[in-house]
Amino acid sequence: FSSPGNLGEVAPEIKASERRTAVAIADLEWREMEGDDCEFRYGDGTNEAQDNDFPTVERSRLQEMLSLLGLETYQVQKLSLQDSLQISFDSMKNWAPQVPKDLPWNFLRKLQALNADARNTTMVLDVLPDARPVEKESQMEEEIIYWDPADDLAADIYSFSELPTPDTPVNPLDLLCALLISSDSFLQQEIVLKMALCQFALPLVLPDSENHYHTFLLWAMRGIVRTWWSQPPRGVGSFREDSVVLSRAPAFAFVRMDVSSNSKSQLLNAVLSPGHRQRDCFWHRDLNLGTNAREISDGLVEISWFFPSGREDLDIFPEPVTFLNLRGDIGSHWLQFKLLTEISSAVFILTDNISKKEYKLLYSMKESTTKYYFILSPYRGKRNTNLRFLNKLIPVLKIDHSHVLVKVSSTDSDSFVKRIRAIVGNVLRAPCRRVSVEDMAHAARKLGLKVDEDCEECQKAKDRMERITRKIKDSDAYRRDELRLQGDPWRKAAQVEKEFCQLQWAVDPPEKHRAELRRRLLELRMQQNSHDPSSGVQEFILGISSPSLSEKQYFLRWMEWGLARVAQPRLRQPPETLLTLRPKHGGTTDLGEPLWPEPLGVEHFLREMGQFYEAESCLVEAGRLPAGQRRFAHFPGLASELLLTGLPLELIDGSTLSMPIRWVTGLLKELHVRLERRSRLVVLSTIGVPGTGKSTLLNTMFGLRFATGKSCSPRGAFMQLITVAEGFSQDLGCDHILVIDSGGLIGGALTSAGDRFELEASLATLLMGLSNVTVISLAETKDIPAAILHAFLRLEKTGHMPNYQFVYQNLHDVSVPGPRPRDKRQLLDPPGDLSRAAAQMEKQSDGFRALAGLAFCDPEKQHIWHIPGLWHGAPPMAAVSLAYSEAIFELKRCLLENIRNGLSNQNKNIQQLIELVRRL
Repeated sequence: FSSPGNLGEVAPEIKASERRTAVAIADLEWREMEGDDCEFRYGDGTNEAQDNDFPTVERSRLQEMLSLLGLETYQVQKLSLQDSLQISFDSMKNWAPQVPKDLPWNFLRKLQALNADARNTTMVLDVLPDARPVEKESQMEEEIIYWDPADDLAADIYSFSELPTPDTPVNPLDLLCALLISSDSFLQQEIVLKMALCQFALPLVLPDSENHYHTFLLWAMRGIVRTWWSQPPRGVGSFREDSVVLSRAPAFAFVRMDVSSNSKSQLLNAVLSPGHRQRDCFWHRDLNLGTNAREISDGLVEISWFFPSGREDLDIFPEPVTFLNLRGDIGSHWLQFKLLTEISSAVFILTDNISKKEYKLLYSMKESTTKYYFILSPYRGKRNTNLRFLNKLIPVLKIDHSHVLVKVSSTDSDSFVKRIRAIVGNVLRAPCRRVSVEDMAHAARKLGLKVDEDCEECQKAKDRMERITRKIKDSDAYRRDELRLQGDPWRKAAQVEKEFCQLQWAVDPPEKHRAELRRRLLELRMQQNSHDPSSGVQEFILGISSPSLSEKQYFLRWMEWGLARVAQPRLRQPPETLLTLRPKHGGTTDLGEPLWPEPLGVEHFLREMGQFYEAESCLVEAGRLPAGQRRFAHFPGLASELLLTGLPLELIDGSTLSMPIRWVTGLLKELHVRLERRSRLVVLSTIGVPGTGKSTLLNTMFGLRFATGKSCSPRGAFMQLITVAEGFSQDLGCDHILVIDSGGLIGGALTSAGDRFELEASLATLLMGLSNVTVISLAETKDIPAAILHAFLRLEKTGHMPNYQFVYQNLHDVSVPGPRPRDKRQLLDPPGDLSRAAAQMEKQSDGFRALAGLAFCDPEKQHIWHIPGLWHGAPPMAAVSLAYSEAIFELKRCLLENIRNGLSNQNKNIQQLIELVRRL
């Protein structure tokens, strides 16, 4: 039919009720073609609310999909990040989903492990003997519905696609949309961040097929930081590191109009893939389940980027480029298409047919300054009709015949991809629009799209962050003037406390010296206690004291990013140029000298709170301050709440390399109160040389948030809490796992028996002594730091033998095989002089024996692990290696199995951990 009015003439046999429904859809389509703003009304003027018999097809699709996936219960109380990170029975097995309700959890588990197969939604079904296969029409990536007036129109409207059933495979894009709709803002952010690490295309506009209230995912993108090198040359000056939300780049959109026999997603993947190595960034029809019907994900806009490596032989483009992909037909998703035309430098339109409707849609874009390119396959469509409408569009869209590309089955794919790249390159060389994701969100707001970041709690938290960060002009000056209890006062107090602690182990300590140390410590603590928290610290305390958990979490995330933006420019350097610890002129090393420039972070504000608590507690213990006059006694409670929400907290202060004992024990006491009966703990730590991938290993294994990379990592040791599901805690033998990341505390290269070495050996002893399980991360087969050897020997004397796992991480070539059994033994044989030095310091005559001889180090019991390289390909466009992900999962399974079997030494409750902290 050509207009709503003549439907009765075309199909007079249609019943009145069915005709009213068909007229409504026809009227809506016609008015969209005319460019009218309209609400959904029947042809006779009534609306949906006036006729309860009108079927809500799209509403049922979304609800049916959520029900199928077991996510309907998360529509009011959203699925949280903490829910997804719980340790359960499934954490110990490499299970395959058997029913659709398994799919969301399988996807989250694989995504947490950075598994490249996370988007595969194949289910392992138990086929019954009498079950017959369900016939299903093959469907292309972009499905189109053809209406034949001779058919039963009502049947076409109500049944044009079967709703999914428990034995129907689910399209991966539907799974992603359903999971994002069911997740809170912080789980959404984690999902998108992990997808970015896997080099998957990211959801930018999340469609809401039920309410047509689409969401622009700005907040979900906030945590993504990318690095790249500009061309040429590759060097310090060409290195860049920035948030994808803030960095501006030209954008190129790929959309489908009506039907296309060419796949947008395959074409985009080919454009983004260097050489002949195909990258499946965008899910497409040739992948597993790629042809399954999309039920709720049409209207999804995906985003991906190209970032140059500074190598001309690898780089497709000389600068960062943004690519956008609209799922579905532009006629059905006009709002998303309108957004893409406003933010893109060029739009590629794939189509086989240009009809009058499509012509009118494009004619309405005549005021747009965006460049348009058509990719046609005319043998499928109506060639003459296409040419007629194209000739009309050429003056309207200001294009010429070079903007029309033809791709048929006989077209050479490589040559066609090169042509697309050439077009993109020409646009880049000319003056063109450059936009950030924030700019895109601004355009989305103008068009009426919802932006996830615009909620009240998020904006209040952002305002509070800005009140703090706008005062930071120079990080060093801010620390000196605003965080006054740190620096020299805390460093001096820490040194006195260390000396005082060492006197406790002396045979006959002089009382005069003890009294002198006590006097100096009280003077320093009184000096600290005389200060009041600065305005920035007070604002920070208010932020983490919010009664709203969401606002508190928003505030902490905003603080992380806000402080990263004010970081000193010298921190934005390539990894190979970062500072390393060097001895001073006399061969000694300053204990307060940083291993690398330490950026200002959230930990500095918490460290300041800890010092206020430490100073006050010390004075109360000495009787210099009445307990009733305490002002900061509630600080450990605030910190323990942050630990429960998943924030890593500092265990060992990175500035003084010491533990604030009162602060840490006070925090653990508050944690014990909040956990009540679920306070059984297993402590898992990782130590090793900086740069060997310790933090990345823990983050991949458990979904944690430890800082990675020397340019952004603080020096101290941090701890994060993982909850064990209640149904699994009895079997595992604990309620929580406390994970400790040693950061950059162990230098590794220093082997002299100086003060620095003794300090590192003590820190290693402390961390390993607190642990039930210790993962020792090594970069070279003989690179066991001497400080760790000393810790082994000291702990052997105490009888405390945690479960140790040596992890050799291949940081370079992913093809290097794991060590053979004899290589495993070599790994545990330290150089002779190092072993001899260790024995001499510990005064053990038998310390010269090889480390492999220790009882806890049996090479035949898989204490040694080889982890393949993290990246598959060359960064920054490399994806995480599937072999890395699988090896990390096996290590995780082994660690949990050891904990369950009691091989990880005696598990402890929080009270016992507090006592152990004091003793060590």
